Amino acid sequence: MGIGFKELLVILVIVLILFGAKRLRTLGGDLGSALKGFRQAVKDGEDTGSKDSLDEKTGRTLDADVVSKEKDKV
Repeated sequence: MGIGFKELLVILVIVLILFGAKRLRTLGGDLGSALKGFRQAVKDGEDTGSKDSLDEKTGRTLDADVVSKEKDKV
């Protein structure tokens, strides 16, 4: 019950009639550019993420006693 060759061909013809060959070419190029930019951004994000984890500063630990003073209620 999947899409067969005939159905796929009909869909392709309808899309070609609606948009035209020139517009489909530009649409495909734009989609390819968007995917390329997305992949590059993901790759850059992975590279930056590993550097950020190495640049973390270590914190100080203070040894102290907690002293609480309670006042008598009048």
